[in-house]
Parts: sequence; C-alpha cells; structure tokens
Amino acid sequence: MTKLTLWNSTDLDLASQGRMRPDHVRTIELDALADSNVTVLTVPIDLCRQLGLRPIRKDREGTYMGGLRISIFGRDMACDALAAPVGTTPRIGRIPLLGLDLVLDPDSQELIPNPAHPDGPVVYA
Repeated sequence: MTKLTLWNSTDLDLASQGRMRPDHVRTIELDALADSNVTVLTVPIDLCRQLGLRPIRKDREGTYMGGLRISIFGRDMACDALAAPVGTTPRIGRIPLLGLDLVLDPDSQELIPNPAHPDGPVVYA
C-alpha cells in the first residue's frame, strides 16, 4: 500500500488560469495497492463522484472516468481510472506504474521510484 493523491484535472486547469480558487480544487489522498496484475488505475465510484470525474467510455470491464491527475512520491501524470464498486481497495495498475516510473522492490515488496531514474520518470519516444 502507498499514498496516492488524486485531483480533478479540470479544476487544476481552472485554478492555473485564475478562474477557480486553488483551495477549491477537488482532491483526495488515499492508500492504494500497487498491483502489477491490474492494467489500469481503479478507484471506487464514490471517490470518482467526489472528485467530479466524468465517464469517458464503457467496455466489458466497466466505466472509465477521465479528467484525473495522480501523484505518487512527487511524480504525477494524467490518468483515466476504472470506476470500481464502493468499498473496493484502490489499485495502481501497470499503466500508471510505468507512466510514473515506479517499481516494486523485490525484497521489501514496497513501491519505490525506479532506482535507475531517482530524479523523476524517464519517457522514451
């Protein structure tokens, strides 16, 4: 489990433009499970609603919510989330783990920044 911060990215944009007070940006900090067996970020639907996220698509997995920004260990990225049932443990899947360049330490089983890139994520084109 690790601390995960979620923001409504539209609110962040409005605040950066001076059209919303920064203290009105909807944000949540929660504990989430890093799970390399899951592909995407999953967040309980009640938290998605609390953040004011919007549904962007549905498929056999469920409803995906957009307009989300996430941060772990000071590394952040835009990310969609699969809406999970209320009470479900939030899970950080492979896509956000790769996007934030985070790895599971094989000895401690803790989520850590990639030791090869301690100053921040590295994106290869």
